[in-house]
Order: sequence, then C-alpha cells, then structure tokens
Amino acid sequence: MSASVTADSHAAPAHHGDDHGHGKPGIMHWIWNTDHKVIAMQFLVSAVFFLLIGGAMAVAMRWQLGFPGHPIPVLGHLLPSGIVNDEGAIMPSGYNVLVTMHGTILVFFVAMPLLIGVFGNFLIPLKIGAGDMAFPALNELSYWLFALSGVIMMSSFWVPGGAPGTGWTGYAPLSSVAAYNQTPMGQTLWCVALFVNGLSSLTGAVNYITTVITMRAPGMTMFRMPLPVWAIFLTAILLILAIPVLSAAAALIIFDLNLGTSFYKPQGGGQPLLWQHLFWFFGHPEVYILILPAMGLTSEILSVNSRKPVFGYKAMVWAMIAIGFLGFIVWGHHMYVSGMNLTLSAAFSVSTMVIAVPSAIKTFNWMGTIWRGSIHYTVPMAFAVSFVSMFVIGGLSGIFMASTPVDLFVHHTYFIVAHFHYVLFGGSMFAIFAAIYFWFPKMTGRMFDNTLGWIHFWMTFVFFNLTFFPMHNLGLGGMMRRIADPTVYDCLRQLQPLNVVCTIGAIGLGLATIPFVVNLVMSLRKAPDAPANPWNSTTLEWTLSHPIQHGNFPVTPTVYHGPYEYSVPGLQKDFLPQNEKAPAHVTLEAH
Repeated sequence: MSASVTADSHAAPAHHGDDHGHGKPGIMHWIWNTDHKVIAMQFLVSAVFFLLIGGAMAVAMRWQLGFPGHPIPVLGHLLPSGIVNDEGAIMPSGYNVLVTMHGTILVFFVAMPLLIGVFGNFLIPLKIGAGDMAFPALNELSYWLFALSGVIMMSSFWVPGGAPGTGWTGYAPLSSVAAYNQTPMGQTLWCVALFVNGLSSLTGAVNYITTVITMRAPGMTMFRMPLPVWAIFLTAILLILAIPVLSAAAALIIFDLNLGTSFYKPQGGGQPLLWQHLFWFFGHPEVYILILPAMGLTSEILSVNSRKPVFGYKAMVWAMIAIGFLGFIVWGHHMYVSGMNLTLSAAFSVSTMVIAVPSAIKTFNWMGTIWRGSIHYTVPMAFAVSFVSMFVIGGLSGIFMASTPVDLFVHHTYFIVAHFHYVLFGGSMFAIFAAIYFWFPKMTGRMFDNTLGWIHFWMTFVFFNLTFFPMHNLGLGGMMRRIADPTVYDCLRQLQPLNVVCTIGAIGLGLATIPFVVNLVMSLRKAPDAPANPWNSTTLEWTLSHPIQHGNFPVTPTVYHGPYEYSVPGLQKDFLPQNEKAPAHVTLEAH
C-alpha cells in the first residue's frame, strides 16, 4: 500500500542545521518560520480565508441569477459599493466583477495553495525521509509572495473604478484597452497580483523539484516514492513551464494599459488573439496543475482505506507523466470559436481525446485499488471516492467538448461552467477536503470531530450536485455565460426554474463550509490527542509522533523496498498478499 518504508535504527543521524525559526517565541513563530510544516499551516490558514471570500462571491452571483434584482440577504451589505446598489442588489457591472474575482481567487488563492502550498510543503520532506526543504528561506519567501499577491488582488476593490470585470480569463482587448476597460487601475492590480503570485509558485516549484531530486533518503529511488510525492513533483515541473507564460502575458497587459504599447490593441497593430494563445497555453496545464496533486493524494487515501496496495503503481506514475506532457499540446480546444483553421482544430481535437487515455488509466486503477478491498468508511474515504466520481462526470463532458462541432454549440454556455466545476471543484476541492481530514491528525496532533466531518461531506456532496448538474441542461438550453439577468432573454425564461434550483444548491454549498471551519477550529481547541498512526498507514510520516520536531527524523530513514510492495508487519497484516512474508529487515520501531 502506500509506501512500506521504515526507519533503520542504525542509520546516521539526520542533519538538523539551524533552528529554521523553530525557537522563535509567540507570533514570530508564525510570521517568519522556515520549517516546512509551519509554512504548510500558513498556506492552509490563508487559503481557507480566501475560500470563504471566493465562496461568498459565488453565492452572490448565484443569488443574482436565481432572483435577479432582489437584494441579497446579509451579503448585500458586506460587498463593496461598486458591486451592489444602495438596496443591496447586484448591479450588472458588479456581477462581472464577481465573475472575475471569484474565478481568480478560487484558482490562484485557494486550489493552488491548498494542493501545492499545503501538501507539497507538509508531505514531501516527510514522505521521502528529508529533514526539511532544500531551500528553507526560499520556501518561506514563497508563502509571503503568495500573501502579498493576495493583498494586491483584494486592494483592487478599493481603487478608482474598482476591481476588473473582464472575466477570470481577462480576454483582450477588453482587458488591455483603457477605452473598453472601465477599471484600468483595477485591471493593472489584477495583473500585478498574478505576476507576484507566479513568483510564489515558481519559488515553491524550484524547492519541490530540488528537494525530491537531491534529498531522498537512502534507498528511496524515484520509483519507490509514494504517489503524492510523484504528483507534486510533476506538478512543480508544469509550474516551471507554464507560469512564466501567464506572467509574461499579464506583463504585456500592464504595458498596454499604462505604457502605450500595442501588444493586444488591434488599432495599434496588436493581436487580441495573442492573449488567448498565451493564456490558454498556461490555462490548460493549469487544469492538471490542480488535478495531478489531487490524484496523488486521493490514490493514497483510497489505498489506506481499502487496506490494499495501489493497483498498478508504475502505470499510475506513467499516466501522470503522460497527462503532464499532453496537457501542453491541447490548449487550442479552448479556441475553436476564434476562427481557427479546421485542420488545426482537428489536430487539437485528437490530442484532447488522447489525453483522456491516461486519465482513464488512473480511474480504472483506482477502481482496481478498492475492488474487493476491506473498505473502511471514513470521512477522508468518502471525499476521495466522491473525487473519483465527480472527476469522471467532468471528464466525460470534456470528451464531448473535444469535438469541434459539439463545442461550437456549447461554447460560452453553462455546459462549460458545469464541466469545469465538476473537474475543479468536484475534483480538486473534494480531494483537498479528503486530504485535510486524512492528514489533519499528523498536522495538528488532534483528531477532528467525526460527526461534523460527515455533516460536511453530505452537505457538500448533495448541494454540489444540486448546484452544478442542472447547469448541463441550462447550457444545452442555450443559456450564455456571464449574463447578469437571464430573464431579459425571452428564450431563457423557461429555464429560470433551473436557475433557482442551482441558486438553492449554491446557498447550501456555502453553508456546508460552516461545519468544516467549525470542525477545524474546535478540533484544534478541544479535540482529543491523535494517536501517531490513526489510519494504520505505512508511509514514513506516520512513524513520527506529534509534535514532529525540527529536522523531522531523529535518524535518517533507510528504504528497503518500493512504496506499494509490502506492509509493515504487525500493523495491518491484511495488506500483505496471501502467504507472503515481509522481509526480515523491515522493523517496527518508529524512530
């Protein structure tokens, strides 16, 4: 199952180096601390904060679509004045701002930091037997660049003109020509925030790659690494290749808005489509930047809670490598309606269908992992299985849109909204919740409240599907994206009951975050201490008792076999194949 690796009691002591800020008193312990475990918690707290903000924006958007022109209870008086009128109802221009900022915040300030900043930082050193990241100070700088980008992004609400309303994709020339863009200062801050956020991602990616390549414990070969480490390692490579493209594209918008250049301005000889090519060359790998870590984390949770090894470990690794490579050659499927040559669109259509193959390999391997397993129905397992189910739904709708004739019909409709929310929320966020609950005992030393966890799961699962599944029907019925009031269109009025259903689901989905946040806060204050290994897992991090000291391992672990070959004898014998004995040199001591 997930990495049967153990610590050899005769190994050399781990390198501890300086104190990495571990001994700093009080608030300074949390402000500047280069211990990877503390940095993971910094990312976690910040990302949950942005989750509440971005989620509130989503509820406000859905309220406007379900009940156009009606004041929003509670939220209407909390949103900035440029978004709502004096009565607390959303204005059309304010709706566009919500669309823009909701998408931007959820992608760059919630999903990415939770999947990569939190679990990349917390798990990589622990799972490969390292004392810390390769560059601890650079690691902390990565967090503060992320925090700075969040401050810049949120400040755009309060500059003259307010935050941008150009959509989270920021299409030119709407975003790059001041005459079209009613909020050029807000748009500039949006681009600056993405640029700084990109620096944060790049510094983190360099750290992850260097740590994995150079700091693995003795015996921890590449194909002995647990799947979460593989997933985040490959994601870091995608970040190195994709983020600079977005950063350069955002810089060009800053130049067009403020320095008189014409990179995207058609009247100056620029090409608005250049932005689409640059954005989507980043944007489609970004989908896998958000999904690959989720796949790795989910693989381990499914294995542990099925009491079985991961089915087809090497096939899973090669499938992730294939997904990462193919993700860079499919960006044109976002641009079928841009006047693309039909031969070129056919090439992108084929490559998009091909990328479904490695995703299908992973899906069937997950099914093979839980097939005939001794399944333990825990909260993390429920979220992990839901991740697989929701990702399959989103992936199947993606296959339809890979076909150019189909995409020409559904492009810029709510069918697309349903698709990418099933992939990103149904995929990434369900995996994030699974991972938070699974590693919460190791991160905090406390057990979460199981009842609140199940309430959170069922509310999230039910209201998520109530919100987004009807959007497939809205899209097939012709409802366009980014319209503030669908009732002004005669052809859409018959679809309004579905909009009301989606809005009710969105409100419920927003309320589902309450037991989640309460669970996190109350468990830290009142929950019982967690045992060192509450899930009977066999990866290295579970051999350490809380609190995990600076340097992680008192002795350097030594790895004797691959991550999914054996279990540690005496912990869970049902992991072992029938009549097979574990190697004698695997020890039980948790050093």
